[in-house]
Amino acid sequence: MERVVQFTGPRQVEVAEHTQASLPPGHLRVRTRFSGISAGTELTAYRGTNPYLTRTWDAEARIFRDGSAGIEYPVAGWGYSEVGEVTEVSPELVGTPGVPVLGDLVWGIWGHRSEGIVPADRMIGHTLPPGLEPLAGAFARVGAIAYNAVLASDIHVGEDVAVFGQGVIGLLTTRLAQLNGARVTAVDALDGRLETARKYGATHTLNARTDAVAERIREATDGLGADVAIEISGVYPALHEALRAVTVGGRVVASGFYQGDGTGLRLGDEFHHNRVQLVCSQIGGVPPQLAGRWTVDRLQQTFLKLVADGQVDVTSLVSHVVPVSDAADAYVLLDERPADALQVVLAF
Repeated sequence: MERVVQFTGPRQVEVAEHTQASLPPGHLRVRTRFSGISAGTELTAYRGTNPYLTRTWDAEARIFRDGSAGIEYPVAGWGYSEVGEVTEVSPELVGTPGVPVLGDLVWGIWGHRSEGIVPADRMIGHTLPPGLEPLAGAFARVGAIAYNAVLASDIHVGEDVAVFGQGVIGLLTTRLAQLNGARVTAVDALDGRLETARKYGATHTLNARTDAVAERIREATDGLGADVAIEISGVYPALHEALRAVTVGGRVVASGFYQGDGTGLRLGDEFHHNRVQLVCSQIGGVPPQLAGRWTVDRLQQTFLKLVADGQVDVTSLVSHVVPVSDAADAYVLLDERPADALQVVLAF
């Protein structure tokens, strides 16, 4: 039997069992070892705020349309940060160059389920780098999200960059921005996360609840403001503060998944008067100016190489490894006590 984590309604989680499916041609069967829970995008489905629950995405027109829901409860296998072992290869694929073989550890997206049936062409290049522990493979996607935001920022050596939000993706963004030559100011509402941000390369830290963030950033930059701000928390007031914090003509990269109306975001203020560039970074694609050289797969592969080379530490970000049978408790933890957790991983 296959076990699948699913949301049966807002803040309702169950682990369902399904009969194991046969392997179709051109596919691999992967037994899941670990699956990371996204504390951002995934919680929108758990909480019931995800736009797909109330509207339909028209992929051709690339707009949401009212009137019907794109997805409905139960929402099954929502995860996107999996790592596992290849246990079956479709016979016609055996010996095909680049296709993982039996026993290989691979990373990819097949959701919070005990096994994935994945097209083989999506697994080419997805074998875990030698020497990398399996748990690290669960960071390929979240690392790519952070990497994409840094690429969209167009950071130059010596520039001042503020990173708003120091959850898992924010901390990885802080580290990657620092590796890219930036002086990083990390912003968050939790002091514990700010302490971790210092270990990940932040030169300065500011508490969003108690510090006048934009004012402090301008003071630290001789009144100019940051060259770039990356907003990765998905909170509208944080996006507004990021717009306040950058210099004239500065850039703000919005990489969070914002929900509902933009309460707290005032585009007639600093955004307008300082002619701020507001750029969206979303993992469905790379920055257009880099599309000739970069792909989402390259983002993921390069990030894992940085981890394997010791440039980025990911395993210390894992605060909880939870048996899949206790998945409901894992979501309650992330939803109700975010200060107590960073990366929560389901073990199968």
